[in-house]
Amino acid sequence: MTPVRLLTIAVAICFAVAELVSGLGLNPIEWVVLAASLALVPIGDRIHRNLGLFAMVAFLFVATGFLQSWNLSLQILNIGILSAIMALGVNMQWGYAGLFSTGIVGSVALGGLAVVIVSAPPVPEAFAAGGWSLLGGLALGVAVIIAATLVYRLMKPGLPRALAVSAIVVIGFFLYRTVFDAGVAAVEAFNPATFGNIGGFGVPAYVEWPAGMITWPVGLIAWPLGALFAGLAAWVIGKIALGLRSDYLAIATLGIAEIVVVVMKSEDWLARGVKNMTGLPRPWPVPYEVDLQADPEFVARVTAWGWEPIGASTILVKLLYLLIFGAVLLALIWMSERALNSPWGRMMRAIRDNEVSAAAMGKNVTKRHLQIFIIGSAVVGLAGAMLTSMEGQLVPGVYSPLRFTFLIWVMVIVGGSGNNWGSVLGGLLLGWLWLAVEYLGPGLMEIVTATLPAGDLKTHLIDSAQHMRLVVLGIVLLLVLRFAPRGLIPEK
Repeated sequence: MTPVRLLTIAVAICFAVAELVSGLGLNPIEWVVLAASLALVPIGDRIHRNLGLFAMVAFLFVATGFLQSWNLSLQILNIGILSAIMALGVNMQWGYAGLFSTGIVGSVALGGLAVVIVSAPPVPEAFAAGGWSLLGGLALGVAVIIAATLVYRLMKPGLPRALAVSAIVVIGFFLYRTVFDAGVAAVEAFNPATFGNIGGFGVPAYVEWPAGMITWPVGLIAWPLGALFAGLAAWVIGKIALGLRSDYLAIATLGIAEIVVVVMKSEDWLARGVKNMTGLPRPWPVPYEVDLQADPEFVARVTAWGWEPIGASTILVKLLYLLIFGAVLLALIWMSERALNSPWGRMMRAIRDNEVSAAAMGKNVTKRHLQIFIIGSAVVGLAGAMLTSMEGQLVPGVYSPLRFTFLIWVMVIVGGSGNNWGSVLGGLLLGWLWLAVEYLGPGLMEIVTATLPAGDLKTHLIDSAQHMRLVVLGIVLLLVLRFAPRGLIPEK
């Protein structure tokens, strides 16, 4: 059975479940159109087959719009596009170079932190209380690391070098903690219920210069900065861990990513920790729904078209996000395809397939591994910054390995490792499943448990129904690995 036929069956099952849960029902003519559209999906050559797969995924989003709501469908689609961008970054590391990294969640979190640093309003009082002490402590910590590294390199091996490096590290650590902790205490003591942090640079979403003539989306600088943060972290991690074997590399990157998330949760002075940073401005040109609803011209126009202003404003906002995210995704695909089909891309795949032969041909394997590790992490960080901008808040508690590491890996595996379009397909398909099943799960569980008497068991099953998405994702992964082990769109 071909992957297209499997996906056709999955679509039919999803529609049947959606109809049972929603109770909307389709008339016979609509069922005939649905069956014909599924039966006419081209399954011939590779191009037609791939187009058919994307058409069926698009059909899932259209069906969600008709059976549930267009607001929900666009929301899932935007999340799916961001997931596809993350999958592209992971595919660069694994599909191009064979690097098994499980630290994706750390890159996503660093991307979100960049949005806070750029866009969050500054807190001058908190910075005046301890900001300079914070910066001085951080600078002192960096100086200690540099000094210890230089001494280790300049001195000959032996006991004197070991004692010198140990003295620098121990004394420098206590000095760093003395200066840094004083700054942390001063910053977090300033109005902790509302602030307790130093804030960001307060860069607005846009500026008009010359006045009233050209609009510059300066707020979007947070997105490339998020990529830069993730890339710098990947450079540090790569210098330390890329020499490890693949399984040890996975363990090391997962541990470092968890350290990044724990730091963001614990250090209130940075981004308020688990108190969350809210009120981050949206990127230009996305307006706020309340502003649209208060605009008489917008209300009059949508009312004349027979639309409801509240629903129309939410859909318009999500459509603008869709255009921006879609443009970024297409640009990344274009650049990725050109890179993959260039001599550089062929070299990366040669290193992936046989490192020993590539090294014998004069290729610097370690340098290329570090290069692609940084690029892939930067792409993931870019998606993390875009996600935080869309949500308008930074919530460190949502950065879990399940959502932002292992789910992204499943997207790459299902879509097709080594193929950029496969990663996009996997991101859109699994992004839809991850969110759609969460909404459909409780209704389906109510049908399944209809014959059970009221009690704790029935209540527990219904309350935990959203976890059915884990079962669904597991089934999808098993089916793909069984019938299409190289993914729905395998590498050429």
